[in-house]
Amino acid sequence: MQGIGFIGLALAGASAFWTANDPFVGKWKLDVSRSTIVDEMRVQALGENKYSFNFEGSPTETVVADGTDQPAISGTTLSVKSEDPHSLTVVRKQSGQVVVTANWKLSDDGRTLRDAFISAQPNGPNVTVDYLYKRTAGTDGFAGTWESTTKPMGLNLELVIQPYGKEGLTLTSPGTHKDLTFDGQEHAILGATAGLTMSGRRRGARVIEYTDKTGGEIAHIRRFELSPDGRTLTQTVHTAGRATPDVLVFERE
Repeated sequence: MQGIGFIGLALAGASAFWTANDPFVGKWKLDVSRSTIVDEMRVQALGENKYSFNFEGSPTETVVADGTDQPAISGTTLSVKSEDPHSLTVVRKQSGQVVVTANWKLSDDGRTLRDAFISAQPNGPNVTVDYLYKRTAGTDGFAGTWESTTKPMGLNLELVIQPYGKEGLTLTSPGTHKDLTFDGQEHAILGATAGLTMSGRRRGARVIEYTDKTGGEIAHIRRFELSPDGRTLTQTVHTAGRATPDVLVFERE
């Protein structure tokens, strides 16, 4: 019995040592210049001068392209105006104030779409991004699935990683808090809608990974890899149904 107790204490001590010295623990700052994000939108033509939009997995919004403000998600309004078969202007408002303006230009061959995107910032200058989307589905006009890869300009993101439990980690960033247990088992996400689960695994000393599911279906696989010197953390996010992953590169603060 004494020997078993000694072994138990030794294992507990080893776990505490591992948690305290986990190389992932620390504060990490996003390096925008080395990061890329993928934006996907789906557009469906619903007869003459009417479209439905699905922006990055958000609920579908249906709008008549007559330039008028129409009810949309989260209490906003959305207006769409067609200047010609190759141009659309999309404007979103919140409480009557413009928050997003997007001017779309379709290429002559219909394979690419340019989006001059302007996001109004309440406490600073507007953020302007020129997106170039490539068609991944559909053949005619604006209708189809579009994918763009770009730098996350204007994104000021900090990731804090702390010990959790014996050998787990807590990942915290603005609006997100994840407690990871690296046992490969699915755990309900606390405070989230029912049916959302998460499972974590260590893939070696410098790689961790977790999968989140919705209703039993994989939504994302997120892989975090440390550089050999421990100063850089690269997060690769694979989203279900999308070929190109997001890549977020963090530097240790």
